[in-house]
Amino acid sequence: MILASRRSPQSLDETALPSVLEALHCLRVALTVYDAEQRLVFANAHFNHLFRSMPPRERLIGKTYEEMVRLEVAGGEIAAQKDPENFVAKRCTQLFAGDYVPRDVPLADGRILEIKTRRIEDKGWIALWTDVTQARHNLNRLQTALALTADAFAFYNRRDELILCNDEYALINGAENARELEGCPFDEVAARLSKIALLSAGTENWLERRLQAHHVPAGVMTVEFPSGATFLLRDRATSDGGRVVVFTDITEHRRAEKALAEQTHALDATRQALARTKAETIRQAGYLADLTKKLDQTAQSADTTKTTLLRTMSHELKTPLNAIIGFSDLLGALADHATPDQIREYSGLIHLGGKSLLKLINQILDLTKISAGRYELNRRSVDAGQVLWHAKDSYDGRAEERNIRIVVENCPAGVRVEVDEGAYMAMVGHLVENAVHFTQPGGEVRLKMEQSGARVLVTVSDNGPGVLKEDLERILQPFEQVGRGTTDHAAGAGLGLTLVKAFCELQGGALLLQSEPGEGFIATIELPAAS
Repeated sequence: MILASRRSPQSLDETALPSVLEALHCLRVALTVYDAEQRLVFANAHFNHLFRSMPPRERLIGKTYEEMVRLEVAGGEIAAQKDPENFVAKRCTQLFAGDYVPRDVPLADGRILEIKTRRIEDKGWIALWTDVTQARHNLNRLQTALALTADAFAFYNRRDELILCNDEYALINGAENARELEGCPFDEVAARLSKIALLSAGTENWLERRLQAHHVPAGVMTVEFPSGATFLLRDRATSDGGRVVVFTDITEHRRAEKALAEQTHALDATRQALARTKAETIRQAGYLADLTKKLDQTAQSADTTKTTLLRTMSHELKTPLNAIIGFSDLLGALADHATPDQIREYSGLIHLGGKSLLKLINQILDLTKISAGRYELNRRSVDAGQVLWHAKDSYDGRAEERNIRIVVENCPAGVRVEVDEGAYMAMVGHLVENAVHFTQPGGEVRLKMEQSGARVLVTVSDNGPGVLKEDLERILQPFEQVGRGTTDHAAGAGLGLTLVKAFCELQGGALLLQSEPGEGFIATIELPAAS
């Protein structure tokens, strides 16, 4: 391109570089070139498409940038301005004063143009005009949606800088409004949160866990504040390399869990009322025991698993069913005289019985799918340590009720396994639940993880009463249990350890058990490391 001289502005020589000029006219953005005296020397064809009231581009050659801006205003292209002279002055600073930050200009017909300028050494300037109407409208809709939602949202770019959030997110992180956090690095925002949240461990340890959740494809953790407010934090990667962070208020859910735990502690108060149903329960238990014996005798030649299923179902279903029937009878009998506390207690026990039945049914369904080869795995790379921390958070409350500590040790960051995330979380959850249930008050449950070559070992251990060595193999079979005392590491229907073993083997891993009476119980999940 040949720029006009300082003395006599003129058009670019359109015969010099015809191919280049034709390409410039084909652009879907308007391009204008100004010489060192700020006079127009070239405008492509798209300029007149954007500014429909302006004279043809050939007649604009030689106009100064300021004259061009005034023509836009005079032609009614620009949206109404309270102070047109101030508008012209600000537009000129973008060129003359070297203010090269992109600027949006609203037009009278509702369109929005973005103007970018760049210096051509000491020879002049180039200005690009782009129609960004749709992009700005989409951004406004997103901002409006974020402002209306009850959750706290934030978006980070690929450089981990906050580019958009709503006021709820800003308030949670100790800022007055969203503008205060825009452009802040994620590390800085996380540090702000660590200063105001109720931390179960030291600040440094909490920040490490938060960073772990931020640098995996899908991170999750809970955040509690001194006020009692509790949030579920979800941190996900976006397709463009950025992150989206969402805080969901689960305060009422946590309070409901605590209330349920308090009602469970009040079971002793119902023992007198239960005495009236004790005789009937014993009678039913005897009947079911006789029925189980007869079923065992007549089904000796049938499949072992089916026989055991019938025996277990007859035994395991009666306890929650008796509780549901007994307490519902009590509620009916005492309907006119029961206190609100009694009603809450009885309904809580009925609810607990229902949950026990549902858990048993879900375990049987999972085992059925696995045995039939119909359990669908969604294997991907998962942070092994993050799941241990999640399990600790989930069972801390139950452990504290029994004066038991859950300790996470030797859990290095960045160790990943190739598994189905849901199945992996279920395996760890079953093992932690067993350990908390059978550890004596004042005891300790330890979670640890290590990588050995192409395998990752996740261990859950307790210092409970343990089991006999000869029983270790048997309790891995469906519906097998070791008595009904404190040494029972397969509580309930005897399906928990069976499911863990099945999930491990389904994903190319293994479950290893170690125990001696009085020496505690150690369960180790061996899984393939992510490549």
